[in-house]
Amino acid sequence: MTSPTASPLTAPRILARCRALVRPALSRAVRQLHPWHAEITAFSLGWDGVDGDDVPGAQGKGLRQALAVLGAEAVGAEARDAVPGAVAVELIHTFSLLHDDIMDGDETRRRRATAWKAYGTGPAVLAGDALFAQAVRTLTDSPGRQCAPALRLLAGALTDLVHGQADDLLFESRPWTGPDAVRAHEYRQMAERKTGALLGCAAGLGALLGGAGRTEADALAAAGRHLGVAFQAADDVLGIWGDPAVTGKPVHGDLGRGKKTYPVLAALAAG
Repeated sequence: MTSPTASPLTAPRILARCRALVRPALSRAVRQLHPWHAEITAFSLGWDGVDGDDVPGAQGKGLRQALAVLGAEAVGAEARDAVPGAVAVELIHTFSLLHDDIMDGDETRRRRATAWKAYGTGPAVLAGDALFAQAVRTLTDSPGRQCAPALRLLAGALTDLVHGQADDLLFESRPWTGPDAVRAHEYRQMAERKTGALLGCAAGLGALLGGAGRTEADALAAAGRHLGVAFQAADDVLGIWGDPAVTGKPVHGDLGRGKKTYPVLAALAAG
């Protein structure tokens, strides 16, 4: 007999459960923004307006907010304890996408225009800045005694995220071969910061807000960082061979910009 945990619907159900739990608080946080920023954020999140329903096919999976919820549950806490952390990481993730799309020049995401194409570069940058501030505010307003360590964890993740983004951009100007070429270990360090930092932060925040100590939170954060490296490598594969009709993202853009993605680095190392 097949175990229920082996069902292919398990992961989607978990993600859906976590999104449903977090959505009311996330909506409240977005409504607290300037109306213009709230409109851009709702568009980026795939909502039909700030208080509207989801636009089919325009949402992300909600992986980071789910990791926050699961982090709390992993240490024996209630899922609702993680909601402020889940909201904060979702706001930061949206902020990073707004800026990332501008830096990469991507015109589509999740099957529709990116925010900077729909609203302009300046408004998209400003909305991202507003989301950054709102994420910090969300944690400072959270109940309990874990506000300070939660903010430290978020600050560390943000430092790593922008460090990794800087490395990713600088890699574009480095040669493909020779002594100055990007090596696989440099790629992994970049991916751990750019993508893994926020995934790790999400899991760690859930644990902290659930009352866990630093040891448990650090362990979950480390697991999230490893997940981030795998996630970035998979995203690189989709950027070359993915079907835009399925992924909602353009292909070959990374190749055109000379980005040092993992499939290309692996191919060069093998050759």
